[in-house]
Amino acid sequence: MDALADAVVAGAPPEVLEREQVPRDYLAAHVQAEDTGMFAGVEDKDVRKSLRVGRVPMPELAPDEVLVAVMASAVNYNSVWSAMFEPLPTFNFLRRFGKESDYAARHDQPYHVLGSDAAGVIVRAGAGVRRWRVGDHVVATCIQVDDQEPATHADGMLGAGQRAWGFETNFGGLAHYAVVRASQLLAKPGHLTWEEASSNMLTASTAYRMLISERGARVRLGDVVLIWGATGGLGAFAVQLVKNAGGIPVGVVSSEHKEKLLRRLGCDVVINRSEIGIGGDLTPERTIEQGKRLGQLIRAEVGEDPHIAFDYVGRSTFGVSVFVVRRGGTVITCGSSTGYQHEYDNRYLWMNLKRIIGSHAANLHEQAECSRLFSLGKLVPVLSTVYPLEEVGEAVRLVQRNAHIGKVGVRCLAPRNGTGINDPDLRDRIGEERLTTLRDAV
Repeated sequence: MDALADAVVAGAPPEVLEREQVPRDYLAAHVQAEDTGMFAGVEDKDVRKSLRVGRVPMPELAPDEVLVAVMASAVNYNSVWSAMFEPLPTFNFLRRFGKESDYAARHDQPYHVLGSDAAGVIVRAGAGVRRWRVGDHVVATCIQVDDQEPATHADGMLGAGQRAWGFETNFGGLAHYAVVRASQLLAKPGHLTWEEASSNMLTASTAYRMLISERGARVRLGDVVLIWGATGGLGAFAVQLVKNAGGIPVGVVSSEHKEKLLRRLGCDVVINRSEIGIGGDLTPERTIEQGKRLGQLIRAEVGEDPHIAFDYVGRSTFGVSVFVVRRGGTVITCGSSTGYQHEYDNRYLWMNLKRIIGSHAANLHEQAECSRLFSLGKLVPVLSTVYPLEEVGEAVRLVQRNAHIGKVGVRCLAPRNGTGINDPDLRDRIGEERLTTLRDAV
């Protein structure tokens, strides 16, 4: 490591961090533009072949940015997409972004540093940064917005210029350093370790907007909520949010092992997808058959059909979601990990007055409200395993294969797991067992 990183790890005060030189380059997980065609005609697009861990040049800071020494980060599915170069190479995003301004041009590089989650220490702040200082412990939220765009001031996610940091921008969090806009930052919850804090914001706040925010489904007391992939990062937070809102989570998982873990999270009803027959030929008839079977299982447990379907799985589940929610029910979607082309029988939507809501990430206020729930102990991390940065390919491959539980963390500058706690009293009140419910569950 460099002298600045050594000082951060040693817990040096701000004046020492300001005195140390920023290195000219740094270690980062990245993909290379020259590799974008490597998976052409290949069935198994193994991300371990495309992800590199090596040194990249340190970029200049814009006035509204900070440089964060990243203690830990986490894997999200967008890093799988980036490393497969699908549905299109993310270098296309960087090229378009780079045309917007001189500072934006920094992002258009032949390498792309990935990662949309991070927790760490601010080591430099741009001249226009007001609310943050060198030495602050922060988490980076996943969305950069254009504050010069009118729609942003109604809702950050409505602006056409909003981008997923580390996916549609460069200099992401799977690295020793990350370039982060000041408007992305929140204070790190003091009771969490670095790796716990880094694993929450993208998935937890996305689930928060989908389920709790006025822009989402707005779960109410007693609502039955179907949650696909309920032991994944999004799903495991969805279960907690529904429980806290007084709803009844119905989680769908893919194995008996995941069933047991989901019950540990407090999920009221757990259904193994093998009982429904999800998969195979997605004919309209088969989709309806699966929906009827799922509906029977849910009614047998709770006596009624679900009010809401929480669906980020996409093609393989969406038609069933539309079918199975009750008259007047809601399907809310934020992704399509099994494919973007969704098919459903529109009669079950229009004739039964159902709604489909599209949702993407969360604005900064929603992310702050979500972060507050961690400090109240209402939400707990769903981190299952942690890899060192040097093994990031294995971490992303685990998520690519859907062989993970909850969130997969990546330790960057943190020397070991378990560091970064500066509010042990709060941690004790919440309870170590609750905070580590899914640890070592893979």
